[in-house]
Amino acid sequence: MVDALEVLALIPARGGSKSIPRKNLRSFAGHPLLAYSIAAGLQARRVDRVVVSTDDPEIAEVAAGYGAEIPFLRPEVLAADDALDLPVFQHALTWLAREAGWQPGIVVQLRPTSPLRPAGLVDRAVDLLLANESADSVRGVVPSGQNPYKMWRMAPGGKLRPLLDDGPAEAYNRPRQELPASYWQSGHIDAIRAHTILDKGSMSGDLILGLEVDPRFTVDIDSQADWLRAEQLAMSGGLEFVDPAGPRRPLPSPVLAVILDFDGVLTDNRVWVDKEGRESVAAHRGDGWGISQLQKAGVRLVVLSTETNPVVAARCRKLGIAFEQGVGDKPTSLQAWLQREGIDPAGAIYVGNDENDIGCFPLVGCALAPADAHPSARRKADRILRQYGGRGAVREVCDLVLGPTQKGTL
Repeated sequence: MVDALEVLALIPARGGSKSIPRKNLRSFAGHPLLAYSIAAGLQARRVDRVVVSTDDPEIAEVAAGYGAEIPFLRPEVLAADDALDLPVFQHALTWLAREAGWQPGIVVQLRPTSPLRPAGLVDRAVDLLLANESADSVRGVVPSGQNPYKMWRMAPGGKLRPLLDDGPAEAYNRPRQELPASYWQSGHIDAIRAHTILDKGSMSGDLILGLEVDPRFTVDIDSQADWLRAEQLAMSGGLEFVDPAGPRRPLPSPVLAVILDFDGVLTDNRVWVDKEGRESVAAHRGDGWGISQLQKAGVRLVVLSTETNPVVAARCRKLGIAFEQGVGDKPTSLQAWLQREGIDPAGAIYVGNDENDIGCFPLVGCALAPADAHPSARRKADRILRQYGGRGAVREVCDLVLGPTQKGTL
């Protein structure tokens, strides 16, 4: 039975991807890429069900863990590289009507490749469609970076012809301000009436309403370069978006103290053991230089480690920083150190890489994790570093704390 007011959020997430292999499962700022679209659907007050359409059992398992429904696995024929959206959505709606006896009035498409969405965007799209009975769909758009009235087609022989010829005379010679505004479909959101998909055989229909999205959220991940830019945008702390991690805290200003785990942060988490049982670890020389600059800037540092091996003391003494090792309860030790040193926890940051560090994260102003930290730590951290533990992660922290003006002198 069709209910015009019920809304399905459908997330297409096939297993194959040539540009970025397994991108829907790849960690993006601490969570799988598709988790951001799931969170957007779950947090929308207008959405009744959030379904992931996938052909991949691993994606299905991860999606379920983030709260989505996976009532079916998509047929392989609908998961090929050249598969279009329309048959994927027709399959989902037909399956739900046939097997579950449910057909929503509106379907919202949430593409994983546009993970950064402002809060309330999904509801705004649905409300706009509901308020306009004659409209077939709503599509998210942002102002285009280049105006198409200044674009050209090249005919044989190199002759240029305007791409568009319905604007002002010689539009290509006019100032941008005199040209009609143009928009690019961003991929953030599509809200479509179900009968447009099933009866008209279209993902948009004839009457499409535009919903303008703040261009700061413009992200369409199709390459490794796109991924790096998008992740940096997500972790910069300057953009509030629907995040499966919840609100991410920015670095305190100023940073008063830096608390470091040892293994997996100052080291690469590996250990070498000789035949006598002596252990050695690998560290990064750049960390030492960055730490010395932090100390000159008056930032307090301490290492809290569960490790009992003397290598912790040896490395910390070499760096000239305080340390506590053999720590059984890191959160308690952290609180005691902050109180003892008279440091406001809101001005401290903690850098950890594993489950035993997570309890420390909410006790400071901001928590960071190396790029290769355990998934549980990456999911809880406010910021994921680009560098691995023992391979420049601490130096990256130093650069972030000192800021662009000071770090240029490092």
